[in-house]
Amino acid sequence: MKLRYAPNSPFVRKVMVTAIENGLDGKIEKIPTDINAESDLSDQNPLGKVPTLLLDDGTVLIESTLICAHLDDGKLIPRDAKARSAALQLQAYADGLCEAAINVSRERGRPEDIRWAAAEARQRLKFERTMDLLEREAEARLAGALDIGQVALGCALGWVDLRLGDFEWRRTRPKLAKWYADLSRRPSMAATAPPAPKP
Repeated sequence: MKLRYAPNSPFVRKVMVTAIENGLDGKIEKIPTDINAESDLSDQNPLGKVPTLLLDDGTVLIESTLICAHLDDGKLIPRDAKARSAALQLQAYADGLCEAAINVSRERGRPEDIRWAAAEARQRLKFERTMDLLEREAEARLAGALDIGQVALGCALGWVDLRLGDFEWRRTRPKLAKWYADLSRRPSMAATAPPAPKP
């Protein structure tokens, strides 16, 4: 298998953590890919996005949720219907809040004269509302064995720390802060952690 990836993508990190947790990391060749440069990525994934996983039989899998489902053997995505739904729901929340944070970062990256403050505010509100829900429901959603939803949330928060330090999400969410600190020490998370944000 070959994984087209960008090192700081939270969605790539989710795939890499899934691979490590399933003992597959050594079976995946990692191919660094700059999605903003000309490359053959679009021949494999017309959306031009990472992660993209190329299977040995020529099949191409796109999008982190699909790739993680392919790599997982019941370790992170439970087979029990109720537990599976809970894990996938948490993954959906995590991916959504991560996408909202990425949109904030993109808006901030525009030249100042074409930034749209209302668009940034809407995306920030999505992030904050979802984080507040997860803080309120932390005991129910984040307890128990590691699952794909927890992996996705950990990867999302790692990206937010890297790119949007001013979000200061820990300040009013002590349960999430403690959970994330504990999760970050897990070997698969530590091995895939983004570089520390610059002061």
